[in-house]
Amino acid sequence: MMGADNIMQRGQKLYDEGKYFYAQEILDKLVWAEPENQKAKDLLADIWEQIGYQQENPGLRNSFLAGAFELRSGIPEGASPDSSGPDLISAMSTELFLDFIGIRMDSKKAENLEFSFNLITPDNGEKFAVELSNATFTNVKGFLNEKPDLTITINRSDLEKIMMGQKSFAKSIEDGTAKVDGNVDIIAALAKTLVTFEIGFEVLPGTAGKAIAVDLNPYEVPAETSNIRGE
Repeated sequence: MMGADNIMQRGQKLYDEGKYFYAQEILDKLVWAEPENQKAKDLLADIWEQIGYQQENPGLRNSFLAGAFELRSGIPEGASPDSSGPDLISAMSTELFLDFIGIRMDSKKAENLEFSFNLITPDNGEKFAVELSNATFTNVKGFLNEKPDLTITINRSDLEKIMMGQKSFAKSIEDGTAKVDGNVDIIAALAKTLVTFEIGFEVLPGTAGKAIAVDLNPYEVPAETSNIRGE
């Protein structure tokens, strides 16, 4: 197309004609070729806004509008809300905590793992049958596995300390706060599969700043973090 100027002129013409999908095809390639070309990024942002406004699907709408914002302003910065405070953790059900572990599990790291365990919290009378198989972590409330590889018994109040990062499973087992029966190594194996979500992830590649590495208790419900290491 004989250079960036021609692409910009053609992209602007397509934008003015309302041919937004055609316009994004050529402007997107220009932005990839010249990531410092802010005029191209601004025009592509205008195009994506128009595409986003016309979406009935809220996920697509938000993706286009977030991409437009990112093209103009980069990744939003600033502190994120603390998601590991005592009020939030105490309100989180044990079932939700186990679901969250499943969400944070990197399935590729769990491909060769297969085990089951029971989690019992005597102080509130709950019990859970938990299983990892086919790189999928699941739990069923109110049931126990008949032949588990491990049974963990810990009060819900003590489990909350692990969820908040105040204490690790290993230390809870060491001091007797958590009682275990079976292969305790599966706790560490599960911890190695967990990843922490990058809060400031980029909708478009190449615009995010460097992530800050933070060590966490692997079972902690994290706040603003980008790296995780099991104990």
